[in-house]
Amino acid sequence: MSAPGTLVLWDIDHTLIDAGGVTADTYDHALRAVTGRRMEHAVDVAGRTERAIVTEILRRHDAEVSDGLLDSFYAALAEAFVVREAVMRERGRALAGAREVLAALGRRPDVVQSVLTGNTRPVSVGKLTVFGLEGFVDFEVGAYGTDHEDRAALVALAQERAASRYGRPFGARDTVLVGDTPNDVRAGHEGGARVIAVATGFVDAAVLGAAGPELVLEDLSDTEAVVRAVLGAETPA
Repeated sequence: MSAPGTLVLWDIDHTLIDAGGVTADTYDHALRAVTGRRMEHAVDVAGRTERAIVTEILRRHDAEVSDGLLDSFYAALAEAFVVREAVMRERGRALAGAREVLAALGRRPDVVQSVLTGNTRPVSVGKLTVFGLEGFVDFEVGAYGTDHEDRAALVALAQERAASRYGRPFGARDTVLVGDTPNDVRAGHEGGARVIAVATGFVDAAVLGAAGPELVLEDLSDTEAVVRAVLGAETPA
């Protein structure tokens, strides 16, 4: 297996895909499955890990958090997404340019692509599979929302997994995180990666720019520009 020179870590929701609004329903399903209670208190999910989100949900609904309860909640989330795959396919979509950029980078032997996401691994695989994007990323070297509560810690974990799999180290100069929230920017810089922010979610370009990424893009529709940015050929913002 040849050793790639650049590790690209993609956020999933609102960076590569729009899940069609099914996420809130899955949390309600999982909470009812593990505690018997309905979701009565909304929590902020943007740019956070599943471990942090689920911990807050359980605490706000008076559940005593334990590793066993978290694992049960994650399993219930995965089941909920499977049930809602058809709805997600109908209501959701791959975002503009996502497929083209993944394919363009996937043709390069010097690039490995994976995910750095707040989702669990089964949900990550499921979401990308619904929209036909799963073949472009190496899920084995990804970092997921159940791996650590702090998103920044996921960067080093993905780098370690990639180093083990591809036989070379990855550091801040050759790791690129692509995401749509200030939390993605913070995670990339604290964790040791260059950051490309895309204004395809609920945060506009000005707010993303203030968070300090190397580059802000309105979306992924200009394939050549995104590829240049990933390879470090764009002028930083």
